[in-house]
Amino acid sequence: MTTSETSPRRLDLLIVGCGFAGLYQLYRARQLGLSVRVLEAGDGIGGTWFWNRYPGARCDVESLDYSYSFSEELQQEWNWTERYAPQAEILRYINHVADRFDLRRDIQLQTRVTEAHYDDAARRWTVATKDGETFDAQYLVLATGCLSIPQAPRLAGLDSFEGRWYHSANWPVEGVDFSGQRVGLVGTGSSGVQMTPLLAAQASHLTVFQRTANYSVPAQNEPLSEATLKEVKANYAHRRALGREAVTGQFLNANDKSALEVSDEERLQEFEFRWRGAGGGFRMLRAFSDLLRDPQANRYAAEFARSKIRQIVKDPVTAELLCPKDDLPFGTKRLCVDTDYYETFNRDNVSLVDVKAAPITGITPTGLRTTQKDYALDAIVFATGFDAMTGAVLAIDIRGADGQSLREKWAGGPRTYLGLSIAGFPNLFIIAGPGSPSVLSNMVHSIETHVDWITAFVRQTRADGITRIDALQPAEDDWVRQVNEAADKTLYPIGNSWYVGANIAGKPRVFMPFVAGVPTYRRIIEDVAAKGYEGYSLR
Repeated sequence: MTTSETSPRRLDLLIVGCGFAGLYQLYRARQLGLSVRVLEAGDGIGGTWFWNRYPGARCDVESLDYSYSFSEELQQEWNWTERYAPQAEILRYINHVADRFDLRRDIQLQTRVTEAHYDDAARRWTVATKDGETFDAQYLVLATGCLSIPQAPRLAGLDSFEGRWYHSANWPVEGVDFSGQRVGLVGTGSSGVQMTPLLAAQASHLTVFQRTANYSVPAQNEPLSEATLKEVKANYAHRRALGREAVTGQFLNANDKSALEVSDEERLQEFEFRWRGAGGGFRMLRAFSDLLRDPQANRYAAEFARSKIRQIVKDPVTAELLCPKDDLPFGTKRLCVDTDYYETFNRDNVSLVDVKAAPITGITPTGLRTTQKDYALDAIVFATGFDAMTGAVLAIDIRGADGQSLREKWAGGPRTYLGLSIAGFPNLFIIAGPGSPSVLSNMVHSIETHVDWITAFVRQTRADGITRIDALQPAEDDWVRQVNEAADKTLYPIGNSWYVGANIAGKPRVFMPFVAGVPTYRRIIEDVAAKGYEGYSLR
């Protein structure tokens, strides 16, 4: 490990990352009276919501749920303006939280962590930054986020492009004006879907390069009225309680019926209800209890979604290109939530290119080339996604007990105990990591659940004089088995998604989240704690 000339700064707890997770862990560590520091690579706080400021960026979880619940005063004083908050509003909220609870004095910006090595003798972590600064901490908490390492475009000739190119996860702070430009958009995941209508409204022509059609459902976004806010705030405790017992950590009025037990008419009515104003967003996934478990139930949902695309998109050839194929079950890739995405393809200045049929071969000085055609472009926008769930963790050279490398341990895919700890890496915690509900849940709810559990664990072990916390290898092995068994009971592993790392060349294909749901997961980790932190070596 590279060391600085000065002595490492000594802390009780060091946090890497300052989005929702890092900020709340800082708040809770302060309550324990710990000396604590947050290291953040960006020049502002907010994590995902600091970096992802592309046109149309907004959360796909309703803002009234995608927010902290730990402070009643905070819940009452903050007024969300829309059902689905845009990026700028979420970032204002995060900054408000930092100021309200005086958290900034323990946050260090523009500090990228490069190495974290555990000292067996001292039972402490030594952490180094890109600038050579070092820290010495008893506990290390990785709040690095699940979608924070962008997948950079790797196309021949990109350096020769005479126009400007952009990545959705590193958008210019000042924004971009595409007026009068020929714009190419590469990628049709959530970011690409959200951007498409706004780029089309500006560009003289927008060409969307699609490799795989994804399912997208209308957000049915709307302003939040004063009456709605008043009602929610008067009953926030009840809303949060419903969320705690919902499989995704947010109450979506799930239907407990099977799609196979109802008539064709009732099934269609339920899908329509979920698609339109009273529904929208992820409510589609809760239309029936078995959409993600039974192939036939899923086919009903998939065909309904395809029928909507065909109704909306006027050109039948374009409509068919936008329809996901049978090999992608509905909802097994991250469901996109949009406003006017499919409608945008009815515009005269928008075209769709199927790059599965005609792959992109490279970038030219004047545009983009596929195996069939050259496209003249003034600007290219890449919405090519992230090295999800593991990328930010593995970007750091982490070495645990006896110098074990995490990159080597995870060479075949991520392995954790409870999605919180890694055997052989003592006093290290991950917030919303692989092996937890994480990205299949309301992230803020899962973050609070993890941080509260970690905080209680640290409080108890410190009171007991324990200085070394390490997950036992058999417990980790058993947890990995449980995560895999839960996934295999669903259709999720079939989807060629970033949930399994399919978007990153060479990444092991492992289904990373725990799919059995937030309530089940919470009861498991609460039971572990109640049994004296079963599955851990405490010394």
